Amino acid sequence: MYTPKPVDTSAVVLSEDLLELTEKIAENVHEVWAVGRIKEGWIYGEVRDDSKKTTPCLVPYDELSDNEKEYDRNTALETIRLIISLGYEVKKKD
Repeated sequence: MYTPKPVDTSAVVLSEDLLELTEKIAENVHEVWAVGRIKEGWIYGEVRDDSKKTTPCLVPYDELSDNEKEYDRNTALETIRLIISLGYEVKKKD
């Protein structure tokens, strides 16, 4: 039986700059997801229907519900926290 064991990143505190980066990464995660779905033949639909390949999430990131955005934000946040907990630095070029 599979037991997930993600790296504990709870001690990592992100600066305001990295929190802003998290939102940009979240938006890009959504864009990459949307490109993949469209390539697979999915289209916008008011309700998700796997057989018809429709989903209400095929909209620009800023039109997603906060609930949907939270999934992408969490992915971005945990990715940045993992990078830092592994000893890497994330810095913006001047």
